[in-house]
Amino acid sequence: MKPWAGRRLHFVGIGGAGMSGLALVAHELGATVTGSDRAAASPYAGPLRALGVEPVAGHDAANVPAGAELVVSSAIPPENPERAAARERGLRELHRADLLGELTRLRPTIAVTGTHGKTTTASMLVHALRGCGMDPAYLVGGAVRSTGSNAGWGDGEWLVVEADESDRSLLKLAPRIAVLTNAELDHHTTYASQRDVDETFGAFLALADRSAVVWNRPQLLALVPAGVELVPFDAAPQLTPGGSRFTLDGVAVELTVPGTHNARNAAAALTAARLAGADRTAAAAALRDFQGAGRRFERLGVTPQGATVVDDYAHHPTEVAATLEAARTLAPRRLIAVFQPHLFSRTARQAAEFGAALVAADEVVVLDVYPARERAEDFPGVSGLLVAQTAADAAGGRPVAWMPSFAQAEALLRGRLREGDLVLTLGAGDIDALGRALVAR
Repeated sequence: MKPWAGRRLHFVGIGGAGMSGLALVAHELGATVTGSDRAAASPYAGPLRALGVEPVAGHDAANVPAGAELVVSSAIPPENPERAAARERGLRELHRADLLGELTRLRPTIAVTGTHGKTTTASMLVHALRGCGMDPAYLVGGAVRSTGSNAGWGDGEWLVVEADESDRSLLKLAPRIAVLTNAELDHHTTYASQRDVDETFGAFLALADRSAVVWNRPQLLALVPAGVELVPFDAAPQLTPGGSRFTLDGVAVELTVPGTHNARNAAAALTAARLAGADRTAAAAALRDFQGAGRRFERLGVTPQGATVVDDYAHHPTEVAATLEAARTLAPRRLIAVFQPHLFSRTARQAAEFGAALVAADEVVVLDVYPARERAEDFPGVSGLLVAQTAADAAGGRPVAWMPSFAQAEALLRGRLREGDLVLTLGAGDIDALGRALVAR
């Protein structure tokens, strides 16, 4: 079936994790898809090109096809020339969450949200359902390694989506089952307080027309409104080198992705899978070979000096601490954290928390801020140096380096790395490029 046949969709920022997935699914549903991005290079461009969708590098009014609906994300400002051209022509504009919301009305949907763990939990859920032969449709914020893609329109009954809280766009979805992994203050330009965060997640859980799968913590369980079935989850894992074991609903679960946080993610995914009709034993067995999602504890390779490099999207102090704890289960000779702060606003507010989290490593290297949608001139005095200083204050004499550029960091690391070291590149920007450079021969 091609329910979107005859529809023309133009994606502004088509190379992003969320937008590219929507473009892939829109193409599968019969729409004519075009798009542009700041640069042609994107890890998500390959699958689009394979379908004949060639992302245009740069934004220009001429890129917008006649009669197209324009799809944008919160990262695309109103003055973008393609948005301006669409307004002048009277074209319909959709936020990407509007389009995702349309998809959640085509199939019964499991929507996964939370401050941390959304991508991994949703990827685990996709992997588990596929392992049970249920072939779900899915849109996830990173590539599911077992499928090699961040999106697909499977033949099964269910749709699995990652629900983004950063701009409250999760409130545009229509889930059958809503999953909440945790709730912590982040995205400070959107949320004024923890109460604000909790109210938004509570409103999301109220959208579930059947069940809410929620981490078993009183402050989170209290967010589930009357009328929605509450299904708590938790895990008490035994950590193993690079993985964990635990029991859920009487079924043994074994993972080969490390850390307590990943055991909780798996418990959330398996609970949701059970509610969707998956056999709990088969779903748990499927997770034994789950290798993670793109940029989530992703092993990039080994440097010429013999150090292992792992990349992770961690960009919040809690995520940094959890990733470092997970890395310790691999028992490296030295654990070296290379951190790229993401957003000036987050860095200004949480520099001290980042410093405290990073010193769980043996050595720390801090890069400058990846600005994303923010401008340095709007945040005078804010740079990665703030994080480096707080880390140095907390490090108790352990080495902390402030290396503003990738070139400086790469030169430092190549001179220091030894066999048996584990290097973690951390951040939501382009820090993975540094990790890939380190393992290049």
